[in-house]
Amino acid sequence: MVTFHTADYCYPIAAPPIKGGIVGIDAQGQVVSVQDPADPAFTAPATAPQKHAGILIPGFINTHCHLELSHLAGKSQTGKTLLPFLIDVVTMREMPQEEIDAAIEKQDALMWENGIQAVGDICNKLDTAAVKRRSPIRYHSFVEMFDFLQPSRAAASYDGYLPVYEGQAGAESGNAKTAVPHAPYTVSDPLYDLINALNGGQGTVSIHNQETEAEEELFRTGTGPFLPFFEGFGASLEHFAATGQGSIFHALRRMDPRNRTLFVHNTLTTAEGIRAASAWGQDGVFWATCPNANLYIENRLPRYALFLAENAKVTVGTDSLTSNWQLSILEELRTISKFQSYVPFDTLLTWATLNGAEALGFAADLGSLEPGKTPGLLVLQNLEGSHPTDFHIGAATTVRRLH
Repeated sequence: MVTFHTADYCYPIAAPPIKGGIVGIDAQGQVVSVQDPADPAFTAPATAPQKHAGILIPGFINTHCHLELSHLAGKSQTGKTLLPFLIDVVTMREMPQEEIDAAIEKQDALMWENGIQAVGDICNKLDTAAVKRRSPIRYHSFVEMFDFLQPSRAAASYDGYLPVYEGQAGAESGNAKTAVPHAPYTVSDPLYDLINALNGGQGTVSIHNQETEAEEELFRTGTGPFLPFFEGFGASLEHFAATGQGSIFHALRRMDPRNRTLFVHNTLTTAEGIRAASAWGQDGVFWATCPNANLYIENRLPRYALFLAENAKVTVGTDSLTSNWQLSILEELRTISKFQSYVPFDTLLTWATLNGAEALGFAADLGSLEPGKTPGLLVLQNLEGSHPTDFHIGAATTVRRLH
């Protein structure tokens, strides 16, 4: 049975908005039609459409999350900056397994309720695997590896994370998985080589990128707060040589350009870095922004104007409840709309839907309202403005899942 929905506007994302657009969707969630009543060839659907105030959009794509850290909500204080935050994550994450499992189950359900259709999820453990196999959300699990830049630890680190990779939800359950480096400052050259070999140039790989001044200082000059940070974990940087460039250039020389690549956070990324990465990648380069997490940890945001000027493909993530108040893409869009309101409304929607689906390799099914896809159907309500030229996500804007 096909159900029809209409609203003030329909945003297919891959096509311009349609005033009074009508979306037909079957019981399995597949879009069967997207109609424009103003089209001379328009034929009214067989059953009257359900009418909604607001706009129809496809389900959101959350390209960066740490679902396995959901039990740490509120444990780390805001504004501590990245290095103290990382210490919190390492020292606080162990809790009774039943509490960890319950938090994962709860947040998976809340993400679905809040309109999230797919998630790019960082994993260091197997805690999320069972939930992912039965969730209506489609997951790309990024099995994250690191050795604190210690070549002597690379093989042991890889061997420790390989069972996580093997046990995570993959294609057999409609999901996907790849092995990924944590960040330029935590992965040695031998570990990059092992990760690259495991992926074989296939799929999407993510990496935390240029999130803090200390990261840039380490790679540009070999100095700064990272030196005592590493000493605290029993790691020496005597072998490390600064490059005189931002950390992204170090990563580009070690990652596999054949992989679709998702750079995460990018709060200090420059136009030069954006251009270099775009020229380097052979299967698409994407930039995940997690604005609420950036404010939570470092009280700063990326300069989105740089990404707009370079026509960069930006996506949206929530990061974890260790560094956020909720796992909601709408809340991330609300933050961008508030603090960098020059980003166009339709651009924000593309970041949060189709770009994310492309980044995770799910665009054949998700990210836009097109016949044959199963992208989910949401209604955004209480927008500021009355027309696509002046729509804005405001304090009262809400999202509701229709399918």
